[in-house]
Amino acid sequence: MAIKFGRSIESRTRFAPAEAPAQERLDLPVRMRRNRRAEWARRLVREATLTTDDLIWPLFVMDGNKARQPVPSMPGVERLSVDQVVREAERAANLTIPCVALFPYTDPTLRDEEGSEALNPDNLVCRAIRAIKQDVPDLGILCDVALDPFTSHGHDGLLRDGVILNDETVAVLVKQALVQAQAGCDIIAPSDMMDGRVGAIRKALDAADFTDVSIMSYAAKYASAFYGPFRDAVGSAKTLTGDKRTYQMDPGNSDEALREVALDIEEGADMIMVKPGLPYLDIVARVKEAFGMPTFAYQVSGEYAMIMAAAGNGWLDGERAMMESLIAFKRAGADGVLTYFAPRVAEKLKQG
Repeated sequence: MAIKFGRSIESRTRFAPAEAPAQERLDLPVRMRRNRRAEWARRLVREATLTTDDLIWPLFVMDGNKARQPVPSMPGVERLSVDQVVREAERAANLTIPCVALFPYTDPTLRDEEGSEALNPDNLVCRAIRAIKQDVPDLGILCDVALDPFTSHGHDGLLRDGVILNDETVAVLVKQALVQAQAGCDIIAPSDMMDGRVGAIRKALDAADFTDVSIMSYAAKYASAFYGPFRDAVGSAKTLTGDKRTYQMDPGNSDEALREVALDIEEGADMIMVKPGLPYLDIVARVKEAFGMPTFAYQVSGEYAMIMAAAGNGWLDGERAMMESLIAFKRAGADGVLTYFAPRVAEKLKQG
């Protein structure tokens, strides 16, 4: 005999009271505010919550020793020498932030047309990976794969006669990913938006016995005005020639994002990222609903800078705006957020 799960419509409604007359129903108004009347009640019925497990903390690495250099367009954010990155990695672990993301500020003398420093196994990122893994081995490390911090022209790929070359760039990105994996990177995160790079990187990682290294694809990365402070931080703002609209997505497109995500999943991406964050919450929601994949968003430098600037001028409550902006990602369906607010949020959550 077949076993039926659940209750029939009849059984669910058998004991329902008869519908009350219209006038009587008006005498029993719905009071949505009952669930909002106290902090304990609000916490009890809250639909989306934020924890330290949702945070990835981006860090900027530079040359030097015991050096910290403020990024003017990102108040509270600094470029850090490798030893200082390790200190912040220890701080992340103490705050139970599960993962940090590393981005290099490459000395201009090391930048060239080919972005060759990206393939140096002793470059800033690789040195930082090894140092973190020595001191904080259980902390996750995510590494950006793209050429813009290493090229003299500031683009994510190889440039020939004003055109970004796709396949030739992918070949270089594969080598960059392998160098990072060899250094101990846990998550390879290609942000370049070249077609086919996820599949090529996955194939190369597996062939080199890095089958446990994950790929978080910047699958839906838009050509956005919100990246400006980040480009200041990595030093590509002054070198960038032209713009990136020939390979980053058009802000007017939504269906295209789903195609991009589907392709990257098919090629072997383990996790998906949408970038920027707040202006593209609709994309986060659509991606999560369509694919059910681990989905992340990047609260980019411009979003961070706007909140910090408004708070610095007394135009809004910075701490509340910070928390509200991050809960919006969770409400939209994101499993986690890359955010420069990570340590401040973690401290606040720790305080309760």
